[in-house]
Amino acid sequence: MKPFVGVKEALPRTQLLELIKKFSTESSYYFWRYSHQVSGIKEQPPTNDDFPMLEGQIFNNHFELRWKQKYRDNYEVLLLTITDNYDNFQPIGKSWRIEPQNYDNFPSYAYPAYGYGLDKTRFPKEFSYPKSLDIRVNEDKKNQPKLGQRYFIDNETSTVQFVALTVEVN
Repeated sequence: MKPFVGVKEALPRTQLLELIKKFSTESSYYFWRYSHQVSGIKEQPPTNDDFPMLEGQIFNNHFELRWKQKYRDNYEVLLLTITDNYDNFQPIGKSWRIEPQNYDNFPSYAYPAYGYGLDKTRFPKEFSYPKSLDIRVNEDKKNQPKLGQRYFIDNETSTVQFVALTVEVN
């Protein structure tokens, strides 16, 4: 396992959609933002009809891929992964480590992430999430994947540079 952080710049929407499709797995979740609302966590990837969006992400227990609109229909893409690096991404930094480091339970182990209840007003509209994902609002769900977080730490500065969403698999 070697953590990798990399970027792609000025990716057109069509190429972004292809990249999302390439990274999508059955255990992936998605989230995107508009200026007036958020999608909530979804189990299906965005389609061409969901654009233009300001930013979004796809995540599972191996990686998080983030995109952000830079200019019109071009997006900057950030990859945070614990598996291997990916050829077409420009590496950021020289050496990374992740926290938590629990290799006995790798890659499912993560720090807990807690969601806001559906009645909270932290987002412009109601926040939704799939029933298949426990976002720790209701603790009586025991055997479902749980939303987690993983820290990407720059080895040279020992500073947490990124906090990636992940899924703890039971």
